[in-house]
Amino acid sequence: MKQLYIATALVLFSTYLFAQTKWTIDPAHTSIKFEVSHMGINTTEGKFTSFNGTMTATNPDFSDAQVEFAVDLSSINTDNQMRDNHLKSDDFFNAEKYPQMIFKSTSFKKVSDKKYQLSGNLTIRDKTRPVTFDVTYGGMAADSYGNTHAGFKAATTINRLDYDLKWNKMIETGAVVGSDVDIIINGEFLKAK
Repeated sequence: MKQLYIATALVLFSTYLFAQTKWTIDPAHTSIKFEVSHMGINTTEGKFTSFNGTMTATNPDFSDAQVEFAVDLSSINTDNQMRDNHLKSDDFFNAEKYPQMIFKSTSFKKVSDKKYQLSGNLTIRDKTRPVTFDVTYGGMAADSYGNTHAGFKAATTINRLDYDLKWNKMIETGAVVGSDVDIIINGEFLKAK
């Protein structure tokens, strides 16, 4: 009988120890933005207004987190309707044929107290390439409704030409649209109850 109690305790302890915690993106407190050079003299900014994402982790410091997110490319907003329509066209995203940008992580490594590196695969226009985000953990807090929130800021730079976003026009100062695109995510996650 004593062995049965010990075996049961070990099963319960290991279940507790290895239980995954699931988190979901809080869209009201999350932004996905990008910046790209315009004519080599300035930066144009934009954002996506429709997206979803999840994070699961066993370790309380998130060092084993698995992260996935999907962005609705038709939700692009650069505060210029004509430019937005051009970005949705086949010159860039072809949002009708390829409606989502998808990221799936392969690792989430703790670098220091609040710094992490999030590596994974980013897919745009059916082209999948490895990327690494530099992540800063902002902390955790409970709201007045008893929900637990965790905040992260993640940033990476991709070459848009790697994803067949190939439209370009040359002028005297160089390309109208730069090849390198900075992606900045201010993400707030809600812990599942």
